[in-house]
Amino acid sequence: MKGSNRLILLAAAGLILLLVLGLVLQAIRNLLWDLSYILPPWLVGPVLLIGTLLVLAFVIQIGWPWWKGWKSRRGANNASSTAPSPPGSRRQAAEQSLESIDRLLERLQDDVARQALHLERERVARELARGDLVVVVFGTGSSGKTSLIRALLQDIVGRVGAAMGSTTGSQTYRLRLNKLERGLQLVDTPGILESGLDGRDREQEARERASRADLMLVVVDGDLRSAEWDVVRSLAGLGKRLMLVLNKCDLRGEEEEKRLLALLRGRCKGLLAAEDVIPTSAAPQSLPRPGQKPWQPPAEVAVLLQRMAVVLHADGEELLADNILLQCRTLGDKGRSLLNRQRQTEARRIVDRYSWISAGVVAATPLPGIDLLGTAAVNAQMVMEVAKVYNVQLTRDKAQELAVSVGRTLAGLGVVKGGVALIGTALSVNLPTLLLGKAVQGVAAAWLTRIAGASFITYFQQDQDWGDGGVQDVVQRHYELNRRDSALKRFLDTALRQVVEPLRQTAKKRLPPQPGPRAGEDASGPGHREP
Repeated sequence: MKGSNRLILLAAAGLILLLVLGLVLQAIRNLLWDLSYILPPWLVGPVLLIGTLLVLAFVIQIGWPWWKGWKSRRGANNASSTAPSPPGSRRQAAEQSLESIDRLLERLQDDVARQALHLERERVARELARGDLVVVVFGTGSSGKTSLIRALLQDIVGRVGAAMGSTTGSQTYRLRLNKLERGLQLVDTPGILESGLDGRDREQEARERASRADLMLVVVDGDLRSAEWDVVRSLAGLGKRLMLVLNKCDLRGEEEEKRLLALLRGRCKGLLAAEDVIPTSAAPQSLPRPGQKPWQPPAEVAVLLQRMAVVLHADGEELLADNILLQCRTLGDKGRSLLNRQRQTEARRIVDRYSWISAGVVAATPLPGIDLLGTAAVNAQMVMEVAKVYNVQLTRDKAQELAVSVGRTLAGLGVVKGGVALIGTALSVNLPTLLLGKAVQGVAAAWLTRIAGASFITYFQQDQDWGDGGVQDVVQRHYELNRRDSALKRFLDTALRQVVEPLRQTAKKRLPPQPGPRAGEDASGPGHREP
């Protein structure tokens, strides 16, 4: 049935096409017939050809813009229809974040940076695919981190063979909690606040592992040190779930323990719940017994273990998803930072090129007034090229509008006159009067173009926004940066090579030749002859 309907539709379409073609041919025949009565036979063909070309030109002139507009609207509709739907879960949000990082990687030109970011992206992808929850134990080397991990492992899985003592590298133990579907990775990190370069490197490793934890245990043996407090505050501010473990409670009396717990809970109020500040004794001191072996009290970690189980059972999936999203966000920030640096470098090269183009044009044809230097310092084509670097499509009119706006701002703030005076003072020491005017105007044009270009870079970096202070604040800030002694000296050193030296060479070629001694004369003068 469907096949026969299709054949009927095709036959109908063919008949309609033949009918339209017949009507067109009939119209052409009638036109030729009419023209043959009005025009000579030899002129009918050329007139018909010219008329046909005019009709085609008219159709193209009207129809082509309409066709382009229709295609752009259709493309926009397709793009909107294929846009990723809002994530239904944190896992989907993390997957979409990784896809956006892939697109960002394609735009990076630095192979080394791109490869490093790609490796980090693959690590985050593995984190997303993993099934375990990660609990990182963090603290100073003397707080008893390793002893705490050993006590937890013994309480859960029996005796283990983990080496005791100072941890010089991260060590991971995998275990399971009752009624918890996911496995658990318990990570022992190097201690913080160790001296020496190696100690700082190990502390950096510990901080990185802590930032990737689903749950973090910060182990202390007293009141919070400054470095420990910084870690608690920064990671809690990122949304990390923390527990503060007060270890070595067997060394204190009951009243001292209560006082320290109250002190820590007061310090962490607003960052941690009171029940997340937990006392433990991971390795209690042995007690002597006369005539017998010393008695070793068992570790007291049951309260901590119970609290971990409650938190991981209730919030484990959310903690895992939040952690992956945080890592994706951090990775995206790194990628965007690399892309911004890449864009800034490319944009500065464009500004530098246009600076010396402006200098060459102005030096070759000196301007009658310094106000025109402001116009020479900004260039619509430069604006459009900088905009492309930041993936912004500008029309020529918009680029010209931005250029004129910054040019007026340069003149209105007195930057043009101030720049000319500054450049003139710097160059007058080494240049003769003959070259000074051209050199000053050329170098000043380059310097003003540099200020304008830096202002445009800021504008595009801020998503086409001048900021609260407007264009005046941005231009003024870059003027102050470029007139500093170090920046101005670097610029003038380059300007001497790019502008002043070519002017000197040109001036030498244009000077009239020096008259030499005439026949029978030497350098002593026209009246001196050989005896």
